[in-house]
Amino acid sequence: MADQLGVGIIGCGNISTTYLRLAPLFRGLEIRAVADVVLAAAEKRAEEFDVEPQTVDALLSNDAIDVVINLTIPDAHYRVSSAILEAGKHVYSEKPFVLSVEDGLHLKALADGKGLRVGSAPDTFLGGAHQHARKLIDDGAIGTVTAGTAYVMSHGMEMWHPNPGFFFQPGGGPILDLGPYYITDLVNLLGPVRRVAAITGMGTPTRLVTADGPFKNKEIPVGTPTNVHALLDFQSGASVMLGASWDVWAHRHRTIEIYGTEGSLFVPDPNWFGGTVEVAGRDGKIAEATRWDHPFGVENDIRPHAAFANYRTAGLADMALAILHDRPSRCSLDLALHVVDVMTSILKSGEMGAFVDLQTTCERPEALDPEAAAALLA
Repeated sequence: MADQLGVGIIGCGNISTTYLRLAPLFRGLEIRAVADVVLAAAEKRAEEFDVEPQTVDALLSNDAIDVVINLTIPDAHYRVSSAILEAGKHVYSEKPFVLSVEDGLHLKALADGKGLRVGSAPDTFLGGAHQHARKLIDDGAIGTVTAGTAYVMSHGMEMWHPNPGFFFQPGGGPILDLGPYYITDLVNLLGPVRRVAAITGMGTPTRLVTADGPFKNKEIPVGTPTNVHALLDFQSGASVMLGASWDVWAHRHRTIEIYGTEGSLFVPDPNWFGGTVEVAGRDGKIAEATRWDHPFGVENDIRPHAAFANYRTAGLADMALAILHDRPSRCSLDLALHVVDVMTSILKSGEMGAFVDLQTTCERPEALDPEAAAALLA
């Protein structure tokens, strides 16, 4: 049996550097080629990371490639992933892997018919902090979970992204762009969602781009909700209030808080793998949880203003080993599809003004304890 899968990348934008830089940390995979509709972009990335540049068609017909990472824009994810599956290769997609439940079900049918896997980011819920929070919940540290809150708030993308237009059109917005991190982590912690309700709106009909680039000082239209307040009703009986907005200049909300019959749990930013987990009992005193020696909680991304635990590609490595050893993968299609269902149902509820029942469900992904995490590392 092979001990490694050959990996290709379609889409050589900024996020491709993360996969190319971090993939060598993990077992079971080797990035062998990159492709882009603009060949010069693939050639630039290939030279930077010593891999082969190819056209998209050449990569899809490359026998050395077993899995393709789909890093195209969200609106192209379904089309590109379909082509990858038709070429007989497994798919690992950036989030969100599709923009509708219907497209996700079509991909599932296509993959199942060909005996292939589809996986999707985000994989940050595999991080040391989030797996620690899950263990505390599973061990009963805060009793039975009854409720929670989650907030992702800022003033959007136009201040830092050189071409932010797609963020403000259907397929973008704070729910579909950042919501996958929060909702995936909540499903990891609490299980699947039963129904949702939401109020949605737009702060302004246009945005002024202030980031350096070709669109600086230009107005761009807003075509999707930028301010969302949602209620998630989980199958477990817990309910979570989710606020996602790009119309906020400042706030003091924590990222995720989970409330139980015996205490409260404070979970760090699900856009990262690490951070400090805090817990309080019935006395209401908040303290840092006893440190957990988890490989994906170690700070390995040192930046001028801070240090982060960054193990993006862990989900791909887990999928590669799952394929090689014929076991379920944690960043599965079923999980990603349920998260898409939650997000699109939130937007639908905002339009309807009523609760929306989820079409899908999923199992909580298997926990990734320190030993299991270490087994993914090279």
